[in-house]
Amino acid sequence: MKTESLSSERLLHLGRIMEGYVERGEVPGIVMGVCRRGEIHIDVVGNTSLGGSEPMRRDTIFRISSMSKPITAAATMTLVEEGKVHLDDAVEKWLPELANRKVLGRIDAPLDETVPAQRPITVRDLLTFTLGFGLLLAPTGEYPILKAANESQIGMRPAASPQAMPDPDEWLRRLGTLPLMYQPGKRWLYGIGSNVLGVLIARVSGQPLETFLRERLFEPLGMKDTGFSVPADKRDRLASSYTSNPASGALELFDSVQESQWGHPPAFPSGASGLVSTLDDYLAFAQMMLSEGRHGSERTLSRLSIEAMITDQLTPAQKAVSSPPLPGFFETHGWGFGVSVETRRDDLASVPGRYGWDGSLGTSWFCDPKEVLIGIILTQRAMALDISRDFSTLAYQAIAD
Repeated sequence: MKTESLSSERLLHLGRIMEGYVERGEVPGIVMGVCRRGEIHIDVVGNTSLGGSEPMRRDTIFRISSMSKPITAAATMTLVEEGKVHLDDAVEKWLPELANRKVLGRIDAPLDETVPAQRPITVRDLLTFTLGFGLLLAPTGEYPILKAANESQIGMRPAASPQAMPDPDEWLRRLGTLPLMYQPGKRWLYGIGSNVLGVLIARVSGQPLETFLRERLFEPLGMKDTGFSVPADKRDRLASSYTSNPASGALELFDSVQESQWGHPPAFPSGASGLVSTLDDYLAFAQMMLSEGRHGSERTLSRLSIEAMITDQLTPAQKAVSSPPLPGFFETHGWGFGVSVETRRDDLASVPGRYGWDGSLGTSWFCDPKEVLIGIILTQRAMALDISRDFSTLAYQAIAD
C-alpha cells in the first residue's frame, strides 16, 4: 500500500493561508508547488492583476528576478565541466576590462583613493559573490562608489529596470572604470557576480547568453516559457508586478502587462535578475538540481557539479566581515554557487543542507535533499518575504511521515 509523502489535509491548510493573502488584497494572486518523492501538489489562487478578472493559471509567467542566479551558476558549471573555464581561472583572460584592478582604501573613500588588488578576480569569486564588488545591503549612506555605480546604470538596485542597462560590452566597460569596493576573495557582496558571469558565459561560448541558456538548460529541461523577455503571443499569460507603498502598504503598479519592461529583449540580459519563468519550468530546473544533475534519463550536470553548487563555499572569516541580506543570515546560512545554503537548524523549515533563493519581485524556491522536497511560490509583489516564509513553513508541516 502506497503511503502519501505529503498530507492532503495539511496541504489544504497551506492553501487556505495563501488564499488569505489574496483575500486581504496583499497580493493579486499566487501560483505554488510542493513536490516530494514524485508527489506533486499545485495550487493556484487569485488573479494576475489587482482588481482584474484574469485568473492566475498554472502556466502564468512571472518575473523571477534573483531566481535567475542559480540558473546562471548552473550554466557556468557546464563550461567548467567542458574544461573551457576552471574555477580558479582569472576572469581577465576573457574579461580584460577587469584586469589590473584597483581597490578602495576604505568603502567611503573618494574613487581615486585606491590600492592595487592583491590578486585577480576568479571564476570562483563570481560564483560565490566574493569578487569585491556588489550591492551593499546594510545601511551605508551615499558613498562615492555607490553614487558612481548608480550613475553608470550597471544594475545596483535590486529591482532595476531591465531596459535601463547598456549592452554587455558597454556594461562591463563601465564596471571596469570603477574601483573594487574590497579586495577579491575577502567578503561576500551580493548580486553583481551573476551579471559578470553572464558576460563571461557569452564570451567563452561565443553565443549570446540567452542562446547558451536555451541550448544547454532550457530546451533540455523543457523550460519552454523561460527567457529574458515575453513574446507577444505569450503576453496574455504575464502577471502584473507590484510594489508596496512604504507609508500606506498599498500595492502600486511596478510593471504592467501592456507596457512591460519584459515585453521585448533587453540590451543587457541579466544573469542576476532578468529572467521570466513559470511554475513548471522552474520545477524542471529544481528537479534537475534535486536529482543531482539528472533530468529523466539524461544528465544535464554531473553529480559533483551539483554538490559543489550546494555546498557552503564561504569561510567563517568571509562571513564575519560581510553584510548579510537579512540580520543574522550568516549565523544559519552560507552561500554556494548561486544559491544560499542552510547550515544550522533554528526553525521548522531550516534543515541543514536545504538550498535555494528568493526573487525580489515576489518569488521563492528551495530544494531539500534530506526530505526530497521542492517548494516554489510565485507572486508579483516585491519583497514578499512574509509570504515566502509562511509558504516554506507550511510546506514542511505538510510532510506526512
